[in-house]
Amino acid sequence: MPELPEVEVVRRGLERWVAGRTVEAVEVLHPRAVRRHPAGGADFAARLTGETIGVPQRRGKYLWLPLEGRDLSVLGHLGMSGQLLVQPEEAPDEKHLRIRVRFRDTAGTELRFVDQRTFGGLSLHENTPDGLPDVIAHIARDPLDPLFDEAAYHAALRAKRTTVKRALLDQSLISGVGNIYADEALWRARLHYERPTATLTRPRSAELLGHVRDVMNAALEVGGTSFDSLYVNVNGESGYFDRSLDAYGREDEPCRRCGTPMRRRPWMNRSSYFCPRCQRPPRAAS
Repeated sequence: MPELPEVEVVRRGLERWVAGRTVEAVEVLHPRAVRRHPAGGADFAARLTGETIGVPQRRGKYLWLPLEGRDLSVLGHLGMSGQLLVQPEEAPDEKHLRIRVRFRDTAGTELRFVDQRTFGGLSLHENTPDGLPDVIAHIARDPLDPLFDEAAYHAALRAKRTTVKRALLDQSLISGVGNIYADEALWRARLHYERPTATLTRPRSAELLGHVRDVMNAALEVGGTSFDSLYVNVNGESGYFDRSLDAYGREDEPCRRCGTPMRRRPWMNRSSYFCPRCQRPPRAAS
């Protein structure tokens, strides 16, 4: 699934090409694309028509389009393969086009939601007083948010009584970090993924947080990480951070720091990649 850098790349594209535009018409071409909108596709299309899109927002991996002058937002669930594309109106329809949004202007482009696996979708939600769609009000701020509370994060991390990678992926503690960037940050910090959070000192957890930010900012500079054609920005272009990964996907390749072959271990229906020399496991995980 896309993580914070990939979603932020999409958000920036939508801010450039969609913000301030008024919706002329909406076509829902597949019912699963609006399954999180209980009233159905016809209601979604009717309620969105005539509304003006505000500046797209993001918290962690969640992306939404606020509607100007309303306490409503369109929440985008990208899922495993969802794409929000800005395309010329005359461009041929994509094979897996699920929703089309036309605008009331002469720009000549439209917004398309394309989703091969139909795990994602769009839905309308009431906003909280903080401006978040109500269904994601529980999601913590992400590490690139200027209002991210580092002191509260460090305290929660030590009190959680879990392991460090589980904590990084806990969206109620810190949002936006997924499997790829967790492995990358842990490699940079020389921490094993099964290290208990209770053993992290404040300086050590601050160092890890710094590495999380660094790896996400590095990914943002090159458009995120794309391992196949399913993740693209709003113009259909892939990101290139996969060429710079130090840990994820590098099983049996030499560690870029010490030369030891990298290892992969099954972890929570995913995989964890690490250097057995630089990231020594705690005794219980050996």
